[in-house]
Amino acid sequence: MGEIGEIISFLIRVCEPVIALIVMILCFSSLKGGRREEHALIVLDNDKTKVSYPVLYWENSIGRSRSSDIMIEDPSVSRDHAVLLRRNDGWFITDTGSKAGVFVNGTQTNGRHPVAVGDIITLGSTMLVLRRSLASANNGKTRHEHKRVPAPVILGLITIYILMLLFQGVINMESQFAVVPALGFILVMFAFYGVSRKVFKRPDFELESLALMLSGTGIMLAATHNTDTRQAYVQLAATVLGIIIYSFMIWFIEIPDRVMKWHIIISVGAILLLASTLVLGTVQHGAKNWIIIGPVSVQPSEFAKIAYIFVGASTLDVLQTKKSLTEFIIVSAISVGLLVLMSDFGTAVIFFVTFLIIAFMRSGDIKTVALAITAAILGVVIMLSVKPYIADRFAAWGHVWEYADSTGYQQVNSLIYSASGGLFGVGISKGYLQYLFASENDLVFCMMCEEIGLIIALITAAVIGGFMLYARGVTTRSRSTFYSIAACSAAGLLVFQAALNIFGVTDILPLTGVTLPFVSYGGTSMASCWGLLAFIKAADERTYVHRHKKAKKVKSSVKFSADNNEEDFVEV
Repeated sequence: MGEIGEIISFLIRVCEPVIALIVMILCFSSLKGGRREEHALIVLDNDKTKVSYPVLYWENSIGRSRSSDIMIEDPSVSRDHAVLLRRNDGWFITDTGSKAGVFVNGTQTNGRHPVAVGDIITLGSTMLVLRRSLASANNGKTRHEHKRVPAPVILGLITIYILMLLFQGVINMESQFAVVPALGFILVMFAFYGVSRKVFKRPDFELESLALMLSGTGIMLAATHNTDTRQAYVQLAATVLGIIIYSFMIWFIEIPDRVMKWHIIISVGAILLLASTLVLGTVQHGAKNWIIIGPVSVQPSEFAKIAYIFVGASTLDVLQTKKSLTEFIIVSAISVGLLVLMSDFGTAVIFFVTFLIIAFMRSGDIKTVALAITAAILGVVIMLSVKPYIADRFAAWGHVWEYADSTGYQQVNSLIYSASGGLFGVGISKGYLQYLFASENDLVFCMMCEEIGLIIALITAAVIGGFMLYARGVTTRSRSTFYSIAACSAAGLLVFQAALNIFGVTDILPLTGVTLPFVSYGGTSMASCWGLLAFIKAADERTYVHRHKKAKKVKSSVKFSADNNEEDFVEV
């Protein structure tokens, strides 16, 4: 490549992080727009004391406890007395094991009981009248914080970014074999957008755009490092499969009660997925976590992550009625135990941290988390005493340079080559880390630093970290605690997995051999990441706005239903 080509290549490498940064900023800033203000959906009036309780959420705990959404200071009211929740066909109240019971218009309730405007709800000696809120008079018009960026603009920037990566691969390797996977990915990207908008009527596409940018980066790394492009096609096919799983899951979890009906089956499915690996799996790189059938290899534990979050998340009335975490703890213990038996310690740690997130969100009790951590520490001590060879795997942690010719070889070389990339990289496919074992999966973050530059590598980490911040933001207005728990635990899983990958290869944490979400090579990992993203997407109330608009036309004759409160839905 001549001097002019070197100059063009450098300019492209400078432009790539700028475009990636713009995409990230546009997507996350645009995700903030178009959300409704937090106002009362309905109110509960105590005509005796003249106290009015605004109902802000789709699921609301009622009780004497300070942690209740609607706190009633009445000794006859239990600490966790009832749950007032909304579904597409109206409002319901559920007695969650109170001593005094719940009465609607004088009739004691059993299970979920429908309530309508004007109904009198009796909790102990407290009588509350359900009334419309004054906010409903505004027809729920949303005040946009700013003009949202059209998705085609963002997708156009991602396309330019992918083509820049492709151009580098072509001129550096003097081969055009990466063109087909790149163009195929761009086609898939715009087809996905078209189906989302025209078929599923999704009002926004920013979250998907961020995932597509990360997925495209991984596909291009695979396409420009293998002359047979097999890995690139595997990644492209896995991305398509992941998008299908993503779309199906958004449909499936649209109705939280449907998920609760499948709860037990999903629990059993999660355990069977892991057990099948223990029985049918093949040992690779010290862990028995792959099932190989002919040319196809599958890692069931990746799909078990999705099932595990289904098991942990629940609607509020189920959580408060079934206070015990016994079922979830049993499934968690079996899952982690099976992973340990497979010697897949990286995934076992990911499952355990996800358990901590879910357990805290379910109980709100730090003592439960502390007890779980204590039990885990005890288990690790016992495991190390029974299998001391496990400790040898982490002997190089913190001082890999002393083990540069043995167990620290990968990390030492990764650190050296990643530092040589600087801010803008040496150019895609021009790095030396690609010749190191597992460079395309376990060490992919350092390969990005070397070839694409530190800025893009940090943007990748920031995007994954942003999923957690976004999930935390949207869950305050989620339609169910199922969405809140599922979104935060899925985002937390992705962030922790990324942290294990990034900090492991840079010797901040022990190297556990887990993938970098959306970027590392691995078909099941890619598909699983898209499935986890669906939990975050579903937590945003805008995701299902089109179905609520359709429901308004069908249920216009209902006295009081979800459709009579347009303030819950976002006009986009």
